[in-house]
Amino acid sequence: MITRLAKAGLTAALSVTTFATGAALATGATAATAGATPAAARQTSTSAQHVTVSQNGNYPGGFFTTGNMSVDWTASGTADLTGPTHITLDLPPGVTTDGAMFFPVPKDYTFTTTLSPDHRHLEAVFTATRAPGSYNFMKLNLATTPGVPIAGVITATVANPNDTDPTGHVSGYDLGSKSFLPATVQAAPAVSGLDTTTGPAAGGTAVTVSGSNLANGMVLVGGLPAPGRCTDTSCTVTTPAGSGSAPVSVVTPGGTAAAPAAFDYTGTPPTPAAPTVGALYDASGPVAGGTRVTVSGSNLTYGTVAFGGVPATHVSCGPSYCTATAPAGAQPGPVDVTVTTAGGTSAPVTYTYTA
Repeated sequence: MITRLAKAGLTAALSVTTFATGAALATGATAATAGATPAAARQTSTSAQHVTVSQNGNYPGGFFTTGNMSVDWTASGTADLTGPTHITLDLPPGVTTDGAMFFPVPKDYTFTTTLSPDHRHLEAVFTATRAPGSYNFMKLNLATTPGVPIAGVITATVANPNDTDPTGHVSGYDLGSKSFLPATVQAAPAVSGLDTTTGPAAGGTAVTVSGSNLANGMVLVGGLPAPGRCTDTSCTVTTPAGSGSAPVSVVTPGGTAAAPAAFDYTGTPPTPAAPTVGALYDASGPVAGGTRVTVSGSNLTYGTVAFGGVPATHVSCGPSYCTATAPAGAQPGPVDVTVTTAGGTSAPVTYTYTA
């Protein structure tokens, strides 16, 4: 598993111009047009939460046996994108990567990647809240195998359980023709069953999910990603910790399919660590609300934020940071800010509403 962090605020242009010299450059604008859903289509999406994928970079080819690329995903619906977003990258024979680099700060998200043993398949799970129009990307170095022609298709996909519009979820680049492929839509998944339906609350149970059109999928157990990998007909995963009867679903670029049976946890799950809050940035703002605030602390993942007991909006929490928009205050003056997770509610820190 690889997680790397650097400065925020890098634009799509920077993700292109900082690549080392390589094959003919595919610009971000070209990638967005040819490898993802056009803007006009995104504006008419039937899904309030929608995410699209594109790719660009200095791909290997010609005299160049190495290269760089980015896989980009954009929240393009009409409501904040929430929940886990699953991104995959598949490289053709002879092309490999050593992993992904991911940049944004503050780290109000979780981001994990898994790289296959042959270094040709990478999966990432990005969990955060992102406003419509928000853009994220991961960067990858590419290498080639001597004697193997630089050919075949690089395919990137994206999926989110709250996105019911399957368009814009697949991007393909042909190394041979040095061109993006026409947009495609993956067939909708179907789940026929689970080979195991019970396991301890601590997690760690191996489960095989059977069905069809499951390729590039992510399995959710009780709404939480279960690490593993999917083929077209099955997913083999390990359950996360949980409790009670947890619904199981597979999220793919073609849509989401629920399993016909739940996974039943036995015993008592481990108690999550309690959240703590250390500081706010900014620590004050107008009584009308609307100030974007960063909360630093620990054990904040999946948290909710409240100002004087009033829930904040547009909340996104990673392990050490949350970002949130302050609600309107009742009057000028100090209020308590807290973060609540499954582990409890943090001790308060002070935010001051100004007139």
